Amino acid sequence: MNINSLKEIILEQYDLLKNQDKGIERQVLNKIQAHVNSSHVIIISGIRRCGKSTLFRQIIERYYNIDACYYFNFEDERLIHFTVDDFNKLYEAFQDLFGQRDVFFFDEIQNVDQWEMFIRRMHDVGKKIYLTGSNASMLSREIGTRLTGRNIIVKLSPFSFVEYAKFKKIEIHKNSLLTIPGRVKVKKCFQDYLLQGGLPEYLKYNDKEIIKSLYNDILYRDIAARYEIKDIKSLRNLSYYLVNNITTGISYNRLSKMLDTGSVNTVKKYIEYLENTFLFSFALKFDPSVRKQIMNQRKVYIADNGFAKLVSITIFENRGMLLENFVFNELQRKYERCNYYKTKKNKEVDFYIIDDQSNQLLIQVTESLQNETTRKRETISLFNAMEECHIETGLIITRDEEETIKGKEGIINVIPIYKWIDIL
Repeated sequence: MNINSLKEIILEQYDLLKNQDKGIERQVLNKIQAHVNSSHVIIISGIRRCGKSTLFRQIIERYYNIDACYYFNFEDERLIHFTVDDFNKLYEAFQDLFGQRDVFFFDEIQNVDQWEMFIRRMHDVGKKIYLTGSNASMLSREIGTRLTGRNIIVKLSPFSFVEYAKFKKIEIHKNSLLTIPGRVKVKKCFQDYLLQGGLPEYLKYNDKEIIKSLYNDILYRDIAARYEIKDIKSLRNLSYYLVNNITTGISYNRLSKMLDTGSVNTVKKYIEYLENTFLFSFALKFDPSVRKQIMNQRKVYIADNGFAKLVSITIFENRGMLLENFVFNELQRKYERCNYYKTKKNKEVDFYIIDDQSNQLLIQVTESLQNETTRKRETISLFNAMEECHIETGLIITRDEEETIKGKEGIINVIPIYKWIDIL
């Protein structure tokens, strides 16, 4: 690329960054704080439009002077022909414009093949580097080849409930649950969040076309174009099926036959691509054998309830599915692995967690236990799993119910969702 063209892009992007709305402070800033003074490359990964660029601005604001950093966003159509060989020109352009600086911020760097070579070189000469990326597979492959042991990965998700409340300028804190007006405010705020989700740009403009455009960008730009997929119809149908069947189990064989993709391997490949863009995540059935975990059915979840509301034709009225999808995403923020559990009697529990201290958690999610059939299904499954796992306490998360259920296997605590979520 021409160095003068790069300078033009640098200056435009730098002005945009300086004038960018810093938004509400993201909670992951506290995780990043521990690594600011380390030599590690900090990589912020997450779905498109979840606020990674804004987080860059917040990091600069909190820890650096904006006039002491280099910034460049590779999500710019003028950079379509940018290659790894152009990094030297980019670095030269930076120095010509701003002089020597030691902190780099690069947005959506996975758009450049072999980017890790330049980053490794800058890291080796003592530069502090922050990166964002929207493709887990490409980032992990390149990190593994050049940056092993030299990076810290921080996942950024759409707004949490606390961040959503701050964005909406609704004051919520732990003491809010101690009064009736406070509980009413928390419950109303959460129900809105459950339906709207936490994608910042959509919440800012309240325009459903933003989510639809984001969804299409992921399918057509991040997957179909990048992996040169010709059968776009099958990819679109598969994704649409997954959106409409969140929280349910899927089988590669069944999907292959139903969608007529031609082969099970095609379904596997497409699902891997969808997962790598952070659009979907999957809970594997727990099994001591990792091989069996991979072979078993997996339950599908979507990155944000906003997609379920605006892309799906079936989910919107099913608050129970939206509730479970939200709980899964919250668990993903806290734990490295999130499985579901099937008992020997073929009873299913929504979530099974083993934390860093080897503590076990069994969690069911249901909108209500008022229906007797639902109550029996949820409690019997949970008690069976508790007995098999030798756990004395289980948890059922509901929309607005609270009680304690005792059985010979132990105790089930039933709590409303607004008491389970973290309220700072």
